[in-house]
Amino acid sequence: MKIIYCGDVVARPGREAVLNNLSQIKETYKPDAVLVNIENAAHGFGATPGICRDFLEAGVDGLITGNHVWNQKELIPFLDSCKQIIRPLNYGARNPGRGAAEILLANGQKLLIIQVAGRQFMEPADNPINAVDDVLKSYNLGKNINAILVDIHAEATSEKLALGYYLDGRVSVVAGTHTHVPTSDARILPNGTAYITDVGMCGDYESVLGFSPEEPIARLADRYTGGRLEPAKGKGTLFGIFVETDDKTGLAKHIEQIILPNAL
Repeated sequence: MKIIYCGDVVARPGREAVLNNLSQIKETYKPDAVLVNIENAAHGFGATPGICRDFLEAGVDGLITGNHVWNQKELIPFLDSCKQIIRPLNYGARNPGRGAAEILLANGQKLLIIQVAGRQFMEPADNPINAVDDVLKSYNLGKNINAILVDIHAEATSEKLALGYYLDGRVSVVAGTHTHVPTSDARILPNGTAYITDVGMCGDYESVLGFSPEEPIARLADRYTGGRLEPAKGKGTLFGIFVETDDKTGLAKHIEQIILPNAL
């Protein structure tokens, strides 16, 4: 299976970076599945049903969120009705939406998407390892599921690496998101799981994590400013990963970083 995963979309520059490059990505990589993290797609915080529909109608197969999943209130009922949206699994079963979703692809293969949130420097969340283990009890990679991608939405690189090694050989991909800064450690772990600490963001890189620098600089200089974070408005760059898995085992054969256009 060939999988594309685009990192955290930040505001309009990020949305345009994905949507405007989607046809090129499909032509170049011939993916079976395209996934997008929509965590910051609506003016930098969360997403709306309209934004979700834009991506789905453009041919995106799965939408992954994060700690800002509740920010846009109109999305909350949409989380239950749209089975292609995934929020952090370890936010608890009582909350709207789902933390794991099995996606049936156009080629007949099945992709399981799971997201968990980290616990260091993040809002309170349940144990991510226990949450993933509970889901994986029902799946046998390469047998009743063709591929499994796990997104860990976390601040701490140590948590992302720890989960990667814990799941090595049991899932196809472990991809980190949330910090918006792409890392250069894309690789296949010893037991066959593709891994990257952070996919990076889709947005304006002449910014501070997708936001105009003025307010972040003010917050660095003065603890309280009273100002608001405003998304940067320049041209967006798409950061993502391409992963190819073995159809027999479901484990990874290849992982590479995608940058369109190369703004860095």
